[in-house]
Amino acid sequence: MPTNLLEDLEPVVADNLDRHLAIAQEWHPHDYIPWSQGRDFAFLGGEDWDPDQSQLSETAKAAMFTNLLTEDNLPSYHREIATRFGRDGAWGTWVGRWTAEENRHGIALRDYLVVTRGVDPVELERARMDYMTSGYDSGDKTALEAVTYVSFQELATRVSHRNTGKVTGDPIADRLLARISKDENLHMVFYRNIVAAALEIAPDATMRAIADEVIGFQMPGATMAGFRRNSVIIAKAGIYDLRLHHDDVIMPVLRHWDVFDRTDLGPEGEQAREELNAFLTALDQQATTFVDRREENRARVAAREDGVPQDIVAG
Repeated sequence: MPTNLLEDLEPVVADNLDRHLAIAQEWHPHDYIPWSQGRDFAFLGGEDWDPDQSQLSETAKAAMFTNLLTEDNLPSYHREIATRFGRDGAWGTWVGRWTAEENRHGIALRDYLVVTRGVDPVELERARMDYMTSGYDSGDKTALEAVTYVSFQELATRVSHRNTGKVTGDPIADRLLARISKDENLHMVFYRNIVAAALEIAPDATMRAIADEVIGFQMPGATMAGFRRNSVIIAKAGIYDLRLHHDDVIMPVLRHWDVFDRTDLGPEGEQAREELNAFLTALDQQATTFVDRREENRARVAAREDGVPQDIVAG
């Protein structure tokens, strides 16, 4: 990050912190949990978990499992942003507030899954222990790169949570995940506004950070065990895939920053924008290919279920 940019952005952070606190709604995780569905496990004389007890589809299980484990690594995320943004002033206040709000998500998701017996709680706890022990490390990102990354990541998480709610088939889970998604959206707006201000102060360096973070983007849960398998399930279900990543996450944020029409870039910024444009063109093509293949596979599956000969399906 350019010298003193953190200090230069402090007033913007303070303004956006005040804005966030004024519009963020108080909510309580316990209100969203169907406690009446809960009962003791064998340790207290009840019955341990059995797959037949879950009302969730395998797709919903994979998505909620992945989403919860991602939220569980909050201590690592707190360390990452506290190290880069600091613990003083408006930056430090935001770090604390963001951490407190994010902590609700893991609490609520775990309570829901355990009370409704949606997933195996033993498997869930073992996975939590493994993933939190390994933690999350974003590498050597600068503060500018970190705030750029989370602008996209918060929106990606919002999309994932919202679409997961829709596939659960449970109005209670859908309502809970919609509530969590509202938090994620407000967090995205905060970070997005900081990057917008950074573009005005240091356009070339910020454009470089934007290009690098879009091109190298990974969800924070990418290192958890089983992430690749679950990501495939999630993508096939349309919960989060390349098309959503391109259309609903990357492009809206880039348009808000006026990335494609800026006229204040120097050679470094122009080079970064060219690299970004080339990457987005390839990503768009990959997304189209993925969606086309997914639709073809769905048609084949539907045809097999209906007894239609495959040569007719293939056209």
